[in-house]
Amino acid sequence: MPELPEVETTVAGLRPVLEGRKLRLVEPRRADLRRPFPVDLRQRMTGARVTRLWRRAKYGLIETDRGDSMIFHLGMSGRWRIDPETIEKHDHLVLETEEDRTLVLNDPRRFGSLDLIRTEDLNGFEPFAKMGPEPLSSDFDGSYLKMVTKDRKAPIKQLLLDQRNVAGLGNIYVCEALHMAKIRPSRMGGSISKPRYERLVIAIKQVLESAIAAGGSSLRDFVQPDGDLGYFSKEWLVYGREGEACHCGALVLRQVDSGRSTFYCRKCQS
Repeated sequence: MPELPEVETTVAGLRPVLEGRKLRLVEPRRADLRRPFPVDLRQRMTGARVTRLWRRAKYGLIETDRGDSMIFHLGMSGRWRIDPETIEKHDHLVLETEEDRTLVLNDPRRFGSLDLIRTEDLNGFEPFAKMGPEPLSSDFDGSYLKMVTKDRKAPIKQLLLDQRNVAGLGNIYVCEALHMAKIRPSRMGGSISKPRYERLVIAIKQVLESAIAAGGSSLRDFVQPDGDLGYFSKEWLVYGREGEACHCGALVLRQVDSGRSTFYCRKCQS
């Protein structure tokens, strides 16, 4: 599933093509993805001018001058394609601008979603209503993590993946950040000291910023809007490296919890 850096990269790729542009065509090519398309999507978005593109957690947002925001989630295999030569089977939404640019939302598995919300009501949008702070924001720091995990017996990895605690973190980058901070994924959140949390916050921000700069991770189907694959996966320290050597010389281990693979080094992380 595309994680925060992949969505950030996607939004950045869409911005020069869409921001400030008027949409002359909005064409849903099927009725739904994971859930139905808004029934009035074509009516509300055709002729609208895009005023802003941004990201919240793992969602991309396209705001218009009509006070609407189109919110997309890429699911497991979604991606935007820019100026494709042909419209393909799994291109489920087509946008055209007055500058003759074409963008298509492609999603073979259809686990993604697309919603249309009044911009003034975004804070009440169900996925956003109870979200924690963005991990790259100043609100996310060691003091906050210590507070939100106080007396919690759940594993720190589980707590970081809980969107109510912090928005947008996913499995790959949590594994990487915990390794960088030398914290074992199974360690109880409430047992971690504030100085260690401060190091963890630094690691989280660093791994996300590095992945964004690298263009996202080449995980299965993820492709940037310009067609280039991300390449941060070449720099993974532990994720997907079960049985390989950690930089300390010990082997990277893998365990499965609730269907998710956790990668870590028993020697480095405590």
